[in-house]
Amino acid sequence: MKIGVLAVQGAVAEHIQMLSRLNTEAIPIRLPSELDGLDAVVIPGGESTTIGKLLSDYKLMEPIRELADQGFPIFGTCAGMILLAKRVADSSLEPLGVMDIEVKRNAFGRQVDSFETDLAIPVLGDGTFHGIFIRAPMVEKAESGVEILCQLYNNAVAVKQGKILACAFHPELTDDLRFHRYFLDLVTGDALAESNC
Repeated sequence: MKIGVLAVQGAVAEHIQMLSRLNTEAIPIRLPSELDGLDAVVIPGGESTTIGKLLSDYKLMEPIRELADQGFPIFGTCAGMILLAKRVADSSLEPLGVMDIEVKRNAFGRQVDSFETDLAIPVLGDGTFHGIFIRAPMVEKAESGVEILCQLYNNAVAVKQGKILACAFHPELTDDLRFHRYFLDLVTGDALAESNC
């Protein structure tokens, strides 16, 4: 497998390191031509407005939308979740709009309100997953085709639609490989097969 990590801004190196630890080739991408030959794309956390502007400047918006329409696997964390959403509440940001969710930016507060907590995420198996929330979004609305993988304070913070995966927290800032492994299983179809059993 060859995974591209959108490298215009944000926690790019951390995602590449996590995927490398899972014996997966991961490369930074900045141009539409670099999407060719990839098996999946990761949109990292960072500043959603900045990433959105750079996606537009680098002419990546439409190619990523087209890939998503074809069932291409995409994983967005924090700002990546915001960009994947169909709607972003109280924002002029133009998202990619490939996931049937509405998100709220900075849903838990500003930078000083960032926090860490243990999360129950059944698809990852037994035991909790340590969630790191930094100016994190949350899902305010999810359409029927969206599977909620994890909730916090009665709001979804991890969701899946087909082969598109998004979370409000930063699994790339932990030592726990399970969320990235789950995404790789989505890429190969293993996770989809399990969910259909």
